[in-house]
Amino acid sequence: MQRTLIIFKPDCMQKRHVGDVLARFEKAGFSVIGCKMTRLVPAVLREHYAHVADKPFYPEIEKFMASRPVIVMALQGDGIVQRVRDLLGPTDSRKAAKGTIRGDFGTDMMVNIVHASDSDDNAKAEIARFFKAEEIFA
Repeated sequence: MQRTLIIFKPDCMQKRHVGDVLARFEKAGFSVIGCKMTRLVPAVLREHYAHVADKPFYPEIEKFMASRPVIVMALQGDGIVQRVRDLLGPTDSRKAAKGTIRGDFGTDMMVNIVHASDSDDNAKAEIARFFKAEEIFA
């Protein structure tokens, strides 16, 4: 069984789409193995977005992601990393097809409802960043 990290982003929280998105994950057969609400602080965001933290647009990402509490979730399922990314659609919601999560609920490149791990290695690192071992129930 593979695992992935999901962050229900501030726009998802504000627009009250958490249930809609979670229902799609559950209908796909994925299991919730960790879940909590948190406020993302700058140190965690810099670590999480280290690959773009030196880019000129990073402060906008940090401001957006810290703008309201989010829900972080660990999911488990066969082939979950790629299957979740397929359910989400492209990162840029404007390019996402209707029927995908981002195509149905997202707005643009940043305001795109959900973050999901993009590889097995990143999923392991991201789950460890947001959850203690005893907070995962698999």
